[in-house]
Amino acid sequence: MIQLQGMDAPASDTWTSDAIERTIYRQMQGHPIIYSYQTMNGLRFELQLRKNIIESAKAMNNSDAQFETFRNSRCNPEYWHRTSVGGFRLRQDVRPSDAIEDIYRNGSLYGFECATAILIIYYRAVLAAIGERLFNQLFQNLYLYSWHFDSDLGIQRINTNFTLPGDVVYFNNPDFHPETDWWRGENAVVLEDGTFFGHGIGIKSGEQIIQSLNQHRRPGSTRSAYMMPFVTRPSFKHLSQFSMPSREFVAYKPQYKVVHHNQASISFNGYLIYLNNMYY
Repeated sequence: MIQLQGMDAPASDTWTSDAIERTIYRQMQGHPIIYSYQTMNGLRFELQLRKNIIESAKAMNNSDAQFETFRNSRCNPEYWHRTSVGGFRLRQDVRPSDAIEDIYRNGSLYGFECATAILIIYYRAVLAAIGERLFNQLFQNLYLYSWHFDSDLGIQRINTNFTLPGDVVYFNNPDFHPETDWWRGENAVVLEDGTFFGHGIGIKSGEQIIQSLNQHRRPGSTRSAYMMPFVTRPSFKHLSQFSMPSREFVAYKPQYKVVHHNQASISFNGYLIYLNNMYY
């Protein structure tokens, strides 16, 4: 259910004309867990950003960007420097917003794995929500590589069995074939109709994603892939402060912190992020 400053939110969702936002709102109201907001603006921002995540995922599915392992990753050198580990570091002579949009405009020049795909989807969704000026002030040091992310995204992992459109889930493949370790699992965006977008798999039902992963198990395995009981989300509350037109934005840049793949957990501005190798 939804609460605003300790009070129940309006039961009707007619205040939003967007079909995807209405779907998210109804699911929030139907869950037994509480989604709490100080203002309606906070709720509206989360609904908008979740919708943007969904639309960015669909746009990636329709782009020419390909799935590639880190070893074979590629990017447009006009906007990014490819690092020795297969990540993409923003060139200092281009705008972050232009570099993110180029991935969608010139997808054939890009190849990356599914965790990097989620970060690209997040950045594009936030860009659409807060606009180019603030986006370019906040995300001047973009680095796209697995689950390395800018602290202003505030990415969090929440243990729950309840998903909402715009969440990211993880399908784990416990017996992946060692010769194709990129099939160890799939990060996927929950879409408004209950299907999922996973980079390299496309838009599928949960059962279809599991079937795809099961085709890449070690010989003799009988353990099926499965969706893990947690979701990944950006910090909607933190990001919403940059969308308020009544607030004067003062450009700042908090210390940029990088998550390394061999760390179990790390804290970003008070948010505790749990990571492990199977989540890549």
